[in-house]
Amino acid sequence: MSPFPFFSTCDFCDLHKTDDSGAFRVLPPSLSSFGGKRVFAGPVSTVKCFEDNALVKAALDTPGEGRVLVVDGGGSLRRALVGGNLAAAAAANGWAGVVVDGCVRDAAELAAASVGICALGLMPLPTTKRGEGQRDVAIQVLGVSVRPGDWLYADQDGIVVSTTALHAP
Repeated sequence: MSPFPFFSTCDFCDLHKTDDSGAFRVLPPSLSSFGGKRVFAGPVSTVKCFEDNALVKAALDTPGEGRVLVVDGGGSLRRALVGGNLAAAAAANGWAGVVVDGCVRDAAELAAASVGICALGLMPLPTTKRGEGQRDVAIQVLGVSVRPGDWLYADQDGIVVSTTALHAP
C-alpha cells in the first residue's frame, strides 16, 4: 500500500531529475507488469538467487506489511522465480508487490492476484529448490542498486527507487 493515495513516477522523476547523489534511482524499462495491481509502492525487502526460488517462497509466505519484494534473479530467462501460487501467497500476506530480475509464470493467475508483479518475461519452466541465495542484502537489478529499506514505486510509466519515502507533489 502506498503511503499516499496517488503518485506518478513521472512526477517523481521531474522532481529528482537533477539528483546525482544516488538516493533516487530509475530502473531501465526492461520489466513488464504481470500482476493484478499495475500501481504499487512500499519499502523494499530483497532476495538474491539464481534459478532457485526457495528464498522467494520463504519471503512471500511471511507477512509483507505493504512491502515490495525485489528479487535479483541474475536476469535468468531459463526458469520462473514466481508463479501463481506465490502471487496468491504474496497477496494473502499483504505484500504490495514483487519485482523480479528474471521470469515469472502462470500469467492468468498472476493477473488475478491482488498484488503488483513486474518481471523480465514469462517462462513456463519452474525452478528447482536448493535453498540457495541470500535474503535482505544489497542487490543489483538491471544495473541499479537496490537495498533493503529503500522505497520502490511502480506505475504504468516505470519503476523508481529511493532511499527515503517520496511524497506526491
